[in-house]
Amino acid sequence: MQLERIIHSQGFGSRKECRALIRAGMVSIDDEPVLDPKQDFATESLNFEVDGERWHYREQAHLMMNKPPGYECSRQPQCHPSIYALLPWPVVQRGVQSVGRLDQDSSGLLLFSDDGQFIHRWSSGKKQVPKIYRAWLGEDAGGALADRLLAGVGLNDEPEPIRAVACRLIEPRLLELTVTEGKYHLVKRMVAAAGGHVERLRRIRIGGLALPDDLAEGEWRWLDEAAIAALADG
Repeated sequence: MQLERIIHSQGFGSRKECRALIRAGMVSIDDEPVLDPKQDFATESLNFEVDGERWHYREQAHLMMNKPPGYECSRQPQCHPSIYALLPWPVVQRGVQSVGRLDQDSSGLLLFSDDGQFIHRWSSGKKQVPKIYRAWLGEDAGGALADRLLAGVGLNDEPEPIRAVACRLIEPRLLELTVTEGKYHLVKRMVAAAGGHVERLRRIRIGGLALPDDLAEGEWRWLDEAAIAALADG
């Protein structure tokens, strides 16, 4: 593939802008600047540098973020910064989208991709993908709260009760529950309907993929093959 097409596909600007980067000596392969935008390279296992920063060619982008509270899952946020401000400019430019959403005051595991099939697979409510949350409560709760969530609670605009797939009280004010729906404010609404109040919410797993302990809030990383495979193991 021609180098200008490679750089363009990875989010470094228009074809014209990518040609200019290459001709300015800002694109290197094997630590050597390449000045010909039309020069061909095999994309498999291709590493390159743009303005001194190292990148790996990816036909499709799949990544995870430990979303911090205080960010909106929108490219046009209303009241808070956008989560896309936490991603590198080329990643945003290539058109990644969040796979589902987390409320602005919620945190935890959030996926991104520029692959429409991947986004649909892991965000569609019809797929019944299990998602595990930790909810810190505003007051002490007993086992009855978890029992009510497992039995099902009624929510406004929902014709049938919504049930947690799994639920346990880890501490008097810390609840862990698993849901497969993707509805607006679902966990907070369920807990409220069961008689509790969520003060802080964190998603720790999607499918079989757990939020890594070493991924700090606000940080992101690419999903490797093992991580993508883990998603389907949940």
